[in-house]
Parts: sequence; structure tokens; C-alpha cells
Amino acid sequence: MADFEAVIGLEIHAQLQTESKIFASDPVKFGQEANTLVSAISLGHPGTLPRLNRKAVDAAIKVGLALGCQIAQDQYFDRKNYFYPDLPKGYQITQDKRPIALGGQLVLNTSAGPKTIVFDHLHLEEDAGKSLHEGDDPFSFLDYNRAGTALIEMVTKPCMHSAEEAFVLMTEMRKLLRYLEVCDGNMEEGSLRADVNVSIRPKGSQVLGTKVEIKNMNSIRNIQRAIEHEIERQTLVLNAGGQLQQETRSFDAATGKTASMRVKETMNDYRYFPEPDLPPLQLQADWIADIKAQMPLLPWEQKERLMHSYQLPAYDAEVLSDQKDWADFFTEAAKHSTQYKAISNWLMGPIRSYTNERGISLEAMGLRPQALVEIIELIDSGQISFTLASQQLFPACLLAPEQSPKDLVLQHGWALNQDQDQLQALVKEVLNQHADKVKAYQQGKKGLLGLFVGEVMKQSKGTADPKRVNALVLEALTPIS
Repeated sequence: MADFEAVIGLEIHAQLQTESKIFASDPVKFGQEANTLVSAISLGHPGTLPRLNRKAVDAAIKVGLALGCQIAQDQYFDRKNYFYPDLPKGYQITQDKRPIALGGQLVLNTSAGPKTIVFDHLHLEEDAGKSLHEGDDPFSFLDYNRAGTALIEMVTKPCMHSAEEAFVLMTEMRKLLRYLEVCDGNMEEGSLRADVNVSIRPKGSQVLGTKVEIKNMNSIRNIQRAIEHEIERQTLVLNAGGQLQQETRSFDAATGKTASMRVKETMNDYRYFPEPDLPPLQLQADWIADIKAQMPLLPWEQKERLMHSYQLPAYDAEVLSDQKDWADFFTEAAKHSTQYKAISNWLMGPIRSYTNERGISLEAMGLRPQALVEIIELIDSGQISFTLASQQLFPACLLAPEQSPKDLVLQHGWALNQDQDQLQALVKEVLNQHADKVKAYQQGKKGLLGLFVGEVMKQSKGTADPKRVNALVLEALTPIS
């Protein structure tokens, strides 16, 4: 059995969040009735002319700058000719010879350590329509709503050697695109997908093996699975004395296997030539500079800022910087309080649990950063317990966002009970109700202390001061010597 090394490259396609298509004014929306978002231009009717959407160019420049690419100031579009039912014009307007951005890289954190992924280029193009296959119907149906949607394609060098590296790259690219607010990253809707190129070669060789392309992967986990299967399949073919052919394959998520679709086309098959209906695109230096000046903090920059400006642990910073809206929420809350770790704990604890359980976004939850700060201050000042705050006050704030947490505490009578006589009466009542367990405690089962304290807190409906209750229970359980 020969010892092989995998060589992997990705072509990542991201639909841009523009209101209209890249060369037409048709609106861009997901989930609409088939063929309702089309026009004579997007359908390629004779006599129609494309017009470039500036917002798509802005978005491509943003991504290029984030990856450290060289932005090409002089460029043009090309026609990529092929005939397929979901391509209404019979060709795709794309960038072949002069892409908008060249080079670039992204550093990944993998189980084997840091890995730098090098990009070849980034280019703009239009998306195709979509073929629909319904049940056992022998006919294919065509929906052209997606045709003409603005895309960027980010092409890596063949520099990855494991399925894990591809998995981490897709994860980080989705995060970056969402940070830049240029793509929603919803892979299940097809707005982010990838073509995967896999080959194997003998270890130590510098010659690339025969490349196989796996098309239209719209799941990060399935990208990993497809690569793992393809490495195994190609290894078995070569070890059996067979030959691999350059081809396009599909991936079946149910079986975890790839299957041949067609022999891969070559560049000549596409008959590229400059798009005659669009003038060359010239990007002035001030255009690029303006976009650069408006760039948000990137995920890795945000993580560093959370660690150094707010002294958060690396784990907290990693979690909070994973999504821009969570990092922004923390930053806004930190404007009103220096309790940075407490803010982080709430975001990673009760708030994340609430949003995860309901499958909603942080924005949809409706909690104001200032309200969270006020909850933390109420706990810190001893006016309410964390348990009551997380289980009762926090949900109440979501139901009445116009009211302050302090007002809700007063309204519901949730302020901690500090009355010594009342607390002692509650402790006595609980211990009398659990006389058998009191005896067990005094015989050595000290773990029962938490039960007694919990029962007192329950009887007080969470308004008793936990520290004072703990002290009073211990005092009542300690025999007088």
C-alpha cells in the first residue's frame, strides 16, 4: 500500500447581500414563488444590456481587503460559455483574466496548530438559476429567481492536506463574511457553498495528482465528509493499480459517498472572451480607501480587543467574537459598566441558553445592553440574588423591555429579604419539616446542607439572601456546646 498525501483546494461561492442582482434591477429575496423575481435582462432576452451593481463591487472589495488581497484597479468581465438549463443566457458573466482581487490569506487554528491558507484570487460573477426535481416526476423544473444574483468566488491555492483544514476554513470564512455583512452565510439556503477539489499524490512528491471536483457543497460538515470519502476512494483506486480521471462528482449525504457526474470540462470548453456589453471597470484609489476606512473590526481583531481592552480570558473572547452582534452587544454594555467579566458570563450563560433554546438571534431576544448592566448592578449591590435575576428578572425584562430592571424588582417584590427574624423563622420551619435529614446531617452527611438552603430559598420564592440563609442554617444545625 503506497503512502499518499491529500491536496485540497476550495472554490467558495458567496451570494452578496445586495437588494438587486448584479447586472439587473430584479430584487434578491429567498423563498419566493418560482420565476417571480426575473426580468428580460436576467433572462437574457435579445437586445437587453447588463448594468453593473456598484454595491456588489463594494462588497467584493471589502472581502478582498479583509483577506489582504491586492485589489486590481483596472479589470473587466468575461463571458463563460456553456449550455445548461439553469443558465438562461447560455453564458455566465464572470471574471476570468482580470479578477477584482489577487492573492490574500487567512490563518486558521487547527488541531495541528496554526495553518495559513493562501488564496489565488477573488472574482465577481452572476449566479445561475436552479433546477428542481420533485419526487418521481421525470421532468426537471427551472426557477430563475436566483439567476443573476451577485456572487463572489474565492479560490484557494491547493494548499490544504486534510478534511479538517477545509472544515475550519469554511467555518472561518462564513464568520468573516457575516462580520463584513456582505453575505448571510446561510448554507442551507445556498447563499454560501463550495466546490471542493481533491487529489492525492505520493508523500514527498511535489507533482499534483489527478484532480476531482465535488460540486455545490452547501454544508460544512458534508464538505468534511466528502473529502474524507474521496481521499479513501482515490487511495483504493491507485493501490489497486487503477487510474483516476479528472471528473466532476456529486456527494450523497445519506450514504456519505461521491458519485461521478461528468468528465471535467477544460478551460477551452468554456470559450472565455471579454464581455462586450460591459465597459472595463476602473477602481479609483479613493474608492478603495473609502471602503477601507469603513471596515469593521475583523473577527481576529475583535478577539484581541476583547482580551486586551477588557481583560477577558481567551475563551470568553473567542466565544464572544464568534458572532459580530454578540461582540457588539458586549461592547455597548461595557460602555455603561466596568463589570466586564460579569457581562461576559451573562452573555455566555443565561442569555446564550435562552437564545439557543428558542432558536432566535440576540437582536430578536430584545434585551437592551443597559438593562443587562442594571441587572448585574442589582446583583452586585446585594439587592437580588443571581438565581432570582436569571430565572425571574431576566425573563420579565424581555416581556417588559420598556421598564427598568430596578422597577421590575420593586413591582414584583423581588428585593432580597434581609430581615433576621423572618429568615430565622423560615429556617426553623424547613428544619422541622426535614427532621430525619437534620438527624442524618448531624450524623455526618454534610452534603445535606445544600438541600436545607435550597428549601429555604424556595419557601422565600427566591427573595432570601442566600449568604445569610447559609449562615443561619449552619448556625441552627450546629449543636450548642
